[in-house]
Amino acid sequence: MSGNEPNVQLNGARRHFLGLAAATGARIAAMGTLAAAMFPSSMAQAKGRKWWKKDGKPGGGPMCFLRGTAVMTPTGEVCIEDLQIGDLIETVRGEAMAAKWIGRRLYKRSGPSWNDSVVPIRISRHALDHQTPHRDLYLSAGHALFIDGVLVRVKDLINGISIATALPANREMIEYFHIVLDTHEVILAEGVPAETFLVESNNFEDFTNFVEFARLYPGPAHRAMKPFAPIVSLDSGREHLKALLPLGVRRTFQMRELIHGVYERIATRARQTRT
Repeated sequence: MSGNEPNVQLNGARRHFLGLAAATGARIAAMGTLAAAMFPSSMAQAKGRKWWKKDGKPGGGPMCFLRGTAVMTPTGEVCIEDLQIGDLIETVRGEAMAAKWIGRRLYKRSGPSWNDSVVPIRISRHALDHQTPHRDLYLSAGHALFIDGVLVRVKDLINGISIATALPANREMIEYFHIVLDTHEVILAEGVPAETFLVESNNFEDFTNFVEFARLYPGPAHRAMKPFAPIVSLDSGREHLKALLPLGVRRTFQMRELIHGVYERIATRARQTRT
């Protein structure tokens, strides 16, 4: 997004957001009811460990938005690099929350090509439905989208057509940004429900400006957050929930199949749109 592009104001986007928030709220409530029935004890703990972690790591690699990504605020969309600590960000819960911190990470190309682990994934305009995203959205591979009540890593949705690794033209540097709120939330980036940063112990140290976070929020302020929703992936999604599920209902939760369903739906749309 160039600096001379006008900010997209609330209008059709806001109506779409409000409709999405209402639908999401209903889904979250339904998930909460199901979880309460199935997991009488805390859903955030399973056999004494945090179920969303795998080997103590949050999912591998940076999970961020590329510079230029438009994020929904109460006054319209704002490029993520222009956000400041304290600015209000709309969440799909239907409430605005103040940015607690903005993490940054800058990469410079040191050779003729970029390292594959650094190159973002592009979700093309209207890849998810007829209006989402409303512009191309660039995310790092480990960033999760909120789809069908779960958080799905964008790397698991690559179809080579509407979702693929790509880099905007004329990039000698790649700069990622992420937003920390008081809790792990889902916000709208180019109209797409996407996660905020999930603080897990000291994982904020992966950002270039981590010293700022440590200074602003010392000691216990680094407490790990509970995920907004279950995090699933093709390599480990089902294992994240296995310890939570009573033996009699484990087979009803086929997270791998859920991801394949989401993937196929998006890939089918991409093929139909291209033809």
